[in-house]
Amino acid sequence: MHKEPGHTTLDEMRSQWRLMTFYERFEQVVALVLSAVIAVIIVVSLIQLIRLVFTLLVMDALNPTDHKAFQMVFGATMTLLIAMEFKHSIVKVALRKESIIQVKTVILIAILALARKFIILDPDIDPAKLAALAGMILALGLTYWLMRERDDRISE
Repeated sequence: MHKEPGHTTLDEMRSQWRLMTFYERFEQVVALVLSAVIAVIIVVSLIQLIRLVFTLLVMDALNPTDHKAFQMVFGATMTLLIAMEFKHSIVKVALRKESIIQVKTVILIAILALARKFIILDPDIDPAKLAALAGMILALGLTYWLMRERDDRISE
């Protein structure tokens, strides 16, 4: 009898469950619950984004030259993408593809969050704050690059 891919994953999780220690089972349950909570957040964020875009379109307020409308729409979109990336990284842990949250994934999510911050910044931001944000994104980018280089050397 032909099994669907979802059943194979469920069977793998059941067979791995028997081999897990108490703490590994605890981590698995936490990852699954966290994944469900983030899924709810994603759905609510998507509904809010659709409502925002619809309201702006109906009210004819979606003017691409208006930076406030641009910031609202793309800020909400980036928030949704960040939540989806969080969920994706947690699902990898729940499916036992990775035993712990990968640091590179966390760094990429932080870079996404900073990119969102740059999108929603007010034009009259304090220069020191802008420099601090730029420094943080440079540091995270450098860290990610160094980690990727290390992983490339290890895989060779």
